[in-house]
Amino acid sequence: MKKINKGNFKKTLSTFTTGITVVATNHNSILYGKTINSFSSLSLSPPLVLFSLDKKSSKLNIFKDSKTVSINILSKNQEFISNNFAKKNPNWNEIEYDILKNENPIIKNCVSNLDCKIIDKLKKGDHIIFICKVLQVLNNTKLKPLVYYNSKYF
Repeated sequence: MKKINKGNFKKTLSTFTTGITVVATNHNSILYGKTINSFSSLSLSPPLVLFSLDKKSSKLNIFKDSKTVSINILSKNQEFISNNFAKKNPNWNEIEYDILKNENPIIKNCVSNLDCKIIDKLKKGDHIIFICKVLQVLNNTKLKPLVYYNSKYF
């Protein structure tokens, strides 16, 4: 065992395979999206999920001010979308999406899309945890997920 430091902790966590999601919202009639892999189910009854954003994230205040979000679980052919929304200023013009009744975008051709209401925000460590109630879901069982392991897509 090694004594914990930021570098070996990050390397250790990279050995946990995660799915890739894009959290999106419509804030003041402008679409925002952010690639995250810190997404998890929280509860089946009621249906709750969570995601977190670094306190230094360029879009943190936008998501903190939002009441609803969409969470888009990317398919294996959507690596471009993951990379696009990992940028500080992603380009929505190259993304196929629909708009929900609450005006949030959902990205097309995902494994799953979740329409969510943010019900709580918690400050923990260097992140803000967003707890969301899932209102609607869309699933495409014919697609395979985009996964991330050891700092690489699979």
